[in-house]
Amino acid sequence: MDDVTDPRNPAGIRVGDIYEDCYFHPVLCTVIDDDGGVVLSSISLIDSTFPRSCDVQHCAPIRIPIEDVIALKNDLERYASRLQAELRAGGREPE
Repeated sequence: MDDVTDPRNPAGIRVGDIYEDCYFHPVLCTVIDDDGGVVLSSISLIDSTFPRSCDVQHCAPIRIPIEDVIALKNDLERYASRLQAELRAGGREPE
C-alpha cells in the first residue's frame, strides 16, 4: 500500500473505502475521477442511492469505520448528536 498522500485527495479515499460525504451520509466509494481535481462517486450505505458525488477539494469527505455506519443505522439521533459534538470540539460547526 502506498503511504504517499495525493494533495488532491488529502483523506486518501480509494475505491472500496467507506466515507462520509458532505451531507454526513455514509457511502461506499465506487469510482474516482481524477481528471484535474478528484471527484468521488459512491453508493449510499443507508438507502442505496447513487451516484452520490463529492469533490474532494471542496467537500472534505472523511473515511469512517463500518462500526459508525452500523451505529447510524441503529440510532440516527444518537449518531447525529455525537457527530455534532465532535465537529464543535474540532472547531467546525455542523451545517
